[in-house]
Amino acid sequence: MRSVRIGVDTGGTFTDVVAVDEQTGEITTTKTPSTPANPADGFMEGVRKVLRKAAGAEDSGDAGDVGMEAVSAVVHGTTVATNQLLEDRIADLGFVTTEGFEFILEIARQSVPDGYGNSYFWVKPPRIVPVHRVRTVGGRLDHTGAEVRPFDEEQAVAAARWFRDRGVTAIGVCFLHSYANPAHELRMREVLEREHPDAVVSISCDVLREYREYERSVTTLVDAAVKPTMRRYIANLAERLEEASRARGAGGRAYAEDAEDAGDSGDSGHRTYRKGVVGAAAVASSAAGIARAGSAGRGSGMPFSVMKSNGGVLSAAEVVHQPITTVLSGPAAGALGAALIAATAGHPSVITLDGGGTSTDVAVVVDGEPSLTTEGSIGRYPCKIPMIDIVTVGAGGGSVAWISPEGTPKVGPRSAGADPGPLCYGRGGTEVTVTDAHVFLGRVPPHLLGGEIPLDADAAREGIEALAGKIGLSPERTAAGILEISAFNQSNAIRQITVKRGLDVRDFPMVAFGGSGPLLVCGLIDILGLPSVIVPPDPGNVSAFGLLTVDVKNDYVRTFVTRDLSLETAGEVFGDLEGQAAAALDREGFAAGAHVYARSADLRYYGQAYEVRVPAPSGPLDEDWRAEVLDRFHTEHRKLYGYGYRDDPRHGVEWVNLRVSGIGPITRPVIGHRPHGDPRPEPVAFREVFYDEWGATPIHRRSDLTAGARVTGPAVIEEYGSTLPLHPGFTATMDEFGNLEVRHGADDNG
Repeated sequence: MRSVRIGVDTGGTFTDVVAVDEQTGEITTTKTPSTPANPADGFMEGVRKVLRKAAGAEDSGDAGDVGMEAVSAVVHGTTVATNQLLEDRIADLGFVTTEGFEFILEIARQSVPDGYGNSYFWVKPPRIVPVHRVRTVGGRLDHTGAEVRPFDEEQAVAAARWFRDRGVTAIGVCFLHSYANPAHELRMREVLEREHPDAVVSISCDVLREYREYERSVTTLVDAAVKPTMRRYIANLAERLEEASRARGAGGRAYAEDAEDAGDSGDSGHRTYRKGVVGAAAVASSAAGIARAGSAGRGSGMPFSVMKSNGGVLSAAEVVHQPITTVLSGPAAGALGAALIAATAGHPSVITLDGGGTSTDVAVVVDGEPSLTTEGSIGRYPCKIPMIDIVTVGAGGGSVAWISPEGTPKVGPRSAGADPGPLCYGRGGTEVTVTDAHVFLGRVPPHLLGGEIPLDADAAREGIEALAGKIGLSPERTAAGILEISAFNQSNAIRQITVKRGLDVRDFPMVAFGGSGPLLVCGLIDILGLPSVIVPPDPGNVSAFGLLTVDVKNDYVRTFVTRDLSLETAGEVFGDLEGQAAAALDREGFAAGAHVYARSADLRYYGQAYEVRVPAPSGPLDEDWRAEVLDRFHTEHRKLYGYGYRDDPRHGVEWVNLRVSGIGPITRPVIGHRPHGDPRPEPVAFREVFYDEWGATPIHRRSDLTAGARVTGPAVIEEYGSTLPLHPGFTATMDEFGNLEVRHGADDNG
């Protein structure tokens, strides 16, 4: 029986979908407009559409859910949690902390954001929880976890009832030093469950068992804030997938603790889908405040997982308990998909640029692995969870061009989004966007998605001409200027992720993907001096493809501050963390022999405020193990900051955090080869396009190009989900994997 896995990445403008046939390796891609009012509608339409296309029934109006019975798993990248934080849609949130620390959110950190000369000009933004919705509870632990004062049950009950009486249903709990001993937080959760059963509760020892009270508090509160929204969203998707599965007779797999293992890929222990699928009712029942299905709700369901910010995936049933881990879900998938594509083509270290309708996400991949950080933030909220190090800038195809009060043209960060969208969409948009500039200049065809979405070129022209009249430039110069500004906005994001981290951008090829990612690559090569830009096949679907390339992954951390590391104690901590990771992988259906544990440690020179993370070897902890970790720390510190104290005994090393990532490997799709053919392909048409001037420009269909084909600019290379405008003086050469490698003509030796 045919078996396919599906990846669905929901963006601000389009929902991208990829299906991989697990028997043949055949990859099918498609796109559909996103539905911001209810993202689940666009999600389900994308699933149906890719199945119709995979079955060869794309043009059949009554194809319905053809092929749904063949779906072995669905993996989703979502921006639901991200958008809630970026748009500051946080309400009815409460906070419980240690008595005497009720102003921890007000005090926050003393650092002033970039762009402010000094603190005199900067006013702290409102707290995530106003001070009147903060309750304190007596009891105190010291930094070792020893109890100094017992937990005050009476105050805990009073706090729970206070929130209940005021209808506050999302509550975060963060007690002092609970990273060392979670006992008081666990008791507080028990009180809240008993006294206020409708509340959704997040406790810091579950979310971030790491010291630094402010960041731990905010991270826990962010988790509590997005948990109700994410639970409703995931439950809705799970229910609709389950209904579609039942409608096609799939039925799913019964959830049972003693169910037989299913979905092993050969004898490698890798998984292509997970055992113990939990249906929508079980997902819904886990969410307080949502209709409960009870324990009987555990039934059949479509295997459904969600991408996490750390570069792993997790089943929907698990991710609803840790929704903060999804805040960079979609961008993380794009970076991982691009990393695999680039490494396959012989480029292990690259910059990735994911251009969408609303924003552009940039990351760095070194030796095949995207850089990770725990110092990220979403909007104005610090989130100290492991996440792929991504810089986002408001420079997408829907970014709005506007005139500042000083009379200078600006582009973004505000976006026209999917609805109403750019002027050329014909949906009531009233402002010029980057897409309108491309349409006016002829650099994209007068339609999207192979003709599925016609574009109103006249509306784009009228908008550009009106804006040009206000600026005092010609329409062509105005449109070209919009694209130049957008390219500089993207280049600034690339500099943040490279130059600010001590990397030379000229050393890295760039992988450009996303619907709008390839549109400005020639300009970025000029601005940054990039050696080349790689445009993968179906660039608009790389994020969705990336969803199918990642392992199940959970991260665990324990603060353990010491200058004299006890190997025995460290071994106990690692053992405990690996035990937690093993339990999670067991729940995901991975056989014990397939578990992979990746250790790491955060260290710093004594007296420093922040630490450096380095990988730690597996195996027993002995003096050789300690020496290896210290050696890696000294090397990494010098690499990051240009100095180190490897041979200076005056500067001791302090251990801060011990970490374990539990990984369940999956079988990755194989990237196929493109046959060789005509190295000088003929264009399929000519169109008037403006680069330096208007001229009849060759138009190529990417699907007609073969390995070794070389196109010289000026030209335009079109495909279903994206377009590559090739400026004069640039060449694009197709490699054996179907990637287009764009170089400046002066740098091309072919």
